[in-house]
Amino acid sequence: MSQISNAQKQANVWYFGANAGIDFNSVKPQAITNGKMFASEGCASICNAEGRLLFYTDGVRVWDSTHQQMPNGDDLKGSASSTQSVVIVPKPFTSNSYYIFTSDKVAGAEGITYSEVNMGLNGGKGDVL
Repeated sequence: MSQISNAQKQANVWYFGANAGIDFNSVKPQAITNGKMFASEGCASICNAEGRLLFYTDGVRVWDSTHQQMPNGDDLKGSASSTQSVVIVPKPFTSNSYYIFTSDKVAGAEGITYSEVNMGLNGGKGDVL
């Protein structure tokens, strides 16, 4: 018995390090170097179900799919020196909103915080609320 399945592609594009990334949308993963982020540790990115990049973040700033900083996309309270500084999670029961959870450096005053990104704003490129 065989089954046909369609994998979700929300993790098909990764951005990390010094403007680096990997695109897993083709059979052979492709290196990409057009990112604006310089992340020495934690970072995250998210795509839509078709594998198109929506945004990426280092826990401090957020860049949209055109590599421009999102409106309100700075000072997210994460830390560039936090190993797991940021996680992106789709907002339940919505089709175009995401939570960005950030963690501060060890013993940092901010602790764990979150922001919300609405992809229906800024001409479909997203805005941090």
